[in-house]
Amino acid sequence: ACALQTCLTRNTYTPDKCDEDLRRLYACCSEMYRREDGNVESTPCPMQSVVERWLQRNPGGQDGKK
Repeated sequence: ACALQTCLTRNTYTPDKCDEDLRRLYACCSEMYRREDGNVESTPCPMQSVVERWLQRNPGGQDGKK
């Protein structure tokens, strides 16, 4: 979450320049929801359905696959 905030601040809140930071945050959130069977809340993480939908709509990563 801190890396994403730093990226957004550095890039004048241009989210497309921070996709990898957002992807890492959402991957972390997804793993947390999986481990806890969805029975957990976290301030930096959106609802589980939002996280999973974003990850499905935005496949890929640093290797450039989309």
